Amino acid sequence: MSEEAESPETRMARLILALRSQGVVDAKVLNAVEGTPRELFTPELFKERAFEDSALPIACGQTISQPFIVGLMTQALKIDRRDRVLEIGTGSGYQTAILSKIARLVYTVERYRTLMGEAEGRFKTLGLTNVITRFGDGGAGWPEQAPFDRVMVTAAAPGEPTALLSQLKPAGILVAPIGKGPVQVLRRYVGDGKGGFAVEDLIEVRFVPLLDGVAKEL
Repeated sequence: MSEEAESPETRMARLILALRSQGVVDAKVLNAVEGTPRELFTPELFKERAFEDSALPIACGQTISQPFIVGLMTQALKIDRRDRVLEIGTGSGYQTAILSKIARLVYTVERYRTLMGEAEGRFKTLGLTNVITRFGDGGAGWPEQAPFDRVMVTAAAPGEPTALLSQLKPAGILVAPIGKGPVQVLRRYVGDGKGGFAVEDLIEVRFVPLLDGVAKEL
């Protein structure tokens, strides 16, 4: 049977097995991935590839991340159901939807109006009531709603994201790709409760850069 002829359930099962084999083993994360229809977040041109474990292009020169990376970053945050999570870079909204199934509240910031509007439509379709959106400069975070239990950055910061780290609770966790080149390192910052952080480099990744300000036309 060709992949195109397989049922969505079979293709999703294969994707979940692929994530497990790569180290995404948190049951909450896997259940969130399994319960989120990635095809809803994928452009029409690429819908037949929605169940692939690969990044795909979306509008405004951005991407919907590889499911493995989505799963790994979500797992690395160690989210509790009581947590308030700040996401920088809404994009298609796929990662946001995953977070919303695990966290109490998700605050998500996007610099492209087109992407934000499309993502908000998908959240409405899925009935996600614990997602709060903002069109704005992701690098500045959301200070009015700080501090957050967790922060996820889905674009590559050129260096330590000090503004976002300052919006974490003392024992919070931030996960972000860090680096200026085409290949970055996925880094986790874990607050020590005293204003400092334990820093851990996880894997090499490829993300679009985190840009200052908001897009003027898109």
